[in-house]
Amino acid sequence: MNKYLLLLLLPSLVMARDFPEKHYQEQWCKGEVEHVLPDRARVDCLTDEYAIEFDFADKADQALGQALRYSAATNKKPGIVLIVEKEKDYRYVLKLYNTLQHHSLKIKVWVIRP
Repeated sequence: MNKYLLLLLLPSLVMARDFPEKHYQEQWCKGEVEHVLPDRARVDCLTDEYAIEFDFADKADQALGQALRYSAATNKKPGIVLIVEKEKDYRYVLKLYNTLQHHSLKIKVWVIRP
């Protein structure tokens, strides 16, 4: 294999997931999946009560920002579904909970596993 091609493929090989994020959205969401906002951003799951961002646990920081933004755009409560594929990923869940507590943020968090 060409060494340059291998370098291009390496990030995708390292970040391989059990299932894509969309799989979890479709299995879990009890509302509208991929609700499109006026600015074309997509809320992963919009229910009567929550604007919910789905993400893998190692992207918890990004999920936090998106949940807050989607909440503001929809006038719904913010929610985050963190996908934990490996036991070591729970460290990201704990970091998120610590951040929420430190800043007194009222964001509903669900943790799911494959």
